Amino acid sequence: MSTDVKIYGLCLERLKFQINNAKQRTEGKHVLLELLESYNTRDIEDIIDILELYDIEERTFEALWSKLEELAYTVSVLTTETLIFNITEEGHIGLYLAVNAHQTYELHSDGITISRHA
Repeated sequence: MSTDVKIYGLCLERLKFQINNAKQRTEGKHVLLELLESYNTRDIEDIIDILELYDIEERTFEALWSKLEELAYTVSVLTTETLIFNITEEGHIGLYLAVNAHQTYELHSDGITISRHA
């Protein structure tokens, strides 16, 4: 039996390389999230084209975030790391590595909520 997994325009080999580099950059530092790649846009159509999200049903920011959350979960499972999409300091959409495993992350259309496990 075969299960299809969609990772759209993300390349697993490139992400694994970026994750290793991010871990080296953040070693010994108190960093929660490390930017792996930025798409230099927040425009829905641009993100759909860049990440090849052509099966997105609604072209709304809420639907886009839902698709990105699904994609981040899938790639997180495949890489055994916690990856999330968020808005960069410049206002673009970016893919981040969650560096501290003792954090929980919730993605919302206005950004990310980070909370500490007790």
